[in-house]
Amino acid sequence: MKPPSGVDEFLASAGWAGAQLKALDGDASFRRYFRVKRFGSSAMLMDAPPPQEDIVPFLRAARWLGDNGMRAPEIYAEDAEKGFVLLEDFGKSRMRDYLDQWPDDEVEVYRSAVSALARLHRLPPGPFLDYTLSEYLREAALFTDWYCPARGLNVDIEGYRAAWESVIGELLPRQRPGVTVLRDYHAENIMLLGTLQNQGLLDFQDALIGHPAYDLVSLLQDARRDVSQELEAVMFDHYREEAGVDGDTFLGDYARLGAQRNAKIVGIFVRLWKRDRKTRYLPLIARVWKALERDLTHPALGPVAQWFDRNIPRKLREANGGNFTL
Repeated sequence: MKPPSGVDEFLASAGWAGAQLKALDGDASFRRYFRVKRFGSSAMLMDAPPPQEDIVPFLRAARWLGDNGMRAPEIYAEDAEKGFVLLEDFGKSRMRDYLDQWPDDEVEVYRSAVSALARLHRLPPGPFLDYTLSEYLREAALFTDWYCPARGLNVDIEGYRAAWESVIGELLPRQRPGVTVLRDYHAENIMLLGTLQNQGLLDFQDALIGHPAYDLVSLLQDARRDVSQELEAVMFDHYREEAGVDGDTFLGDYARLGAQRNAKIVGIFVRLWKRDRKTRYLPLIARVWKALERDLTHPALGPVAQWFDRNIPRKLREANGGNFTL
């Protein structure tokens, strides 16, 4: 992966002339990342090329998080026109990678991540847009837009939208005044900074003001890492105690947002395959589908569960979405 055009001038203007760049593995967006090293110092370069990407939401969220005691990377330099951001290097110890090596620390690491989330939710909402019903519906529609056509399924799209409108509409009053929702809070976007309790945040540029259950379900129903139902239950209770929320009502909303997010992710992973030729996400669908099926068993998901019963063949559901022929 070649460094982007104009990066040498940008680094020189930031005081990093002559630095060496090493490309890192990419994510599901157009953003690219490089580790920058010079004279024993290290930083990260984000390359977010316009018009596909816009660094302004990332900068706004990073600065708000930092100003409010949350551990986001410090911003060293920026160029919105070219889409460059030079930021603090959090190192190589991702929560996911650390737990692959040290699984016995799982409970402690997750407790710290859940406590950080509760701390974020005690803050006043940040300078972000609201997580609206239309946005929830747009995201849920990724399932019928991409997964269903890829399977050759002729489904009731209007009924799908109406089911989600009913299910999500019931939690919206409990979403106000709302909390800052990072929207991608999981083990690959949390860095361990020296201790298990000191955790840094990544990938928060899409932050909105929404329901506190959203990021919790993102963490505990992780698309990229197995989280046992036992650990999920323990961490759910840990959050509930720290945040002081009603258990039964919050569990219903947790299931609503879990199902919505998991349906969205299935659609996104198929879109990454069909549109962007990125096949590495397809094997993750089975894990996401299992969580989706568990969420659908909650009574709060009645209309959506009925839609799945009528529209998605049982053999696909029993196969966790089924295998895809590449």
